[in-house]
Amino acid sequence: MNVPAPSTHRWCAAQVIALLTRWILGVLFIYLGWKKGMDPVAFLKLVRQYDVLHQPLLLNLVAAALPWFEVFCGLLLVTGVGVRGTAVMLVAMLVPFTLAILQRALALHAAGDIAFCAIKFDCGCGAGEVYICRKLFENTLLIGLSTWLAVRSFHPLALRPALLSSAKASPESAAPPGQREPTSPTVA
Repeated sequence: MNVPAPSTHRWCAAQVIALLTRWILGVLFIYLGWKKGMDPVAFLKLVRQYDVLHQPLLLNLVAAALPWFEVFCGLLLVTGVGVRGTAVMLVAMLVPFTLAILQRALALHAAGDIAFCAIKFDCGCGAGEVYICRKLFENTLLIGLSTWLAVRSFHPLALRPALLSSAKASPESAAPPGQREPTSPTVA
């Protein structure tokens, strides 16, 4: 599939939206990951509430590493390195976490006599106590935006497209490997 080269003078609305989406998601994941990473004990307690992991070593590993992985993904999005792969990783993290939040909310709803959208708890997302319907909407929006970034063919101000376009301009890379002209050695 040939992707037209973006104009260097004009940006279309989709490019601006993609750039803003990338930066907003990146900054959000840096901020939330940083908040969780600064207090791993509190994050560990919140992860333990979901009763998904039972081994202490695994629980400690998740509490210690996951926030910094979120920060790393956020930095990749902000700088434009590996945008598609990073967006796929965000979807891969957000979907199971959203399902775990939904499962916990359903358990709280079944245990008490409270309306589903009135359920409020600290989901471990770094934002403190949140109403479940709002959190599910936010996560669905984040999943949608991350998916959109993952399927986009061009990311403005991303480093990878610039690297690929310089490789395509090289005459050696244009010819198939068996048809490249040998380079003559330089004599000193």
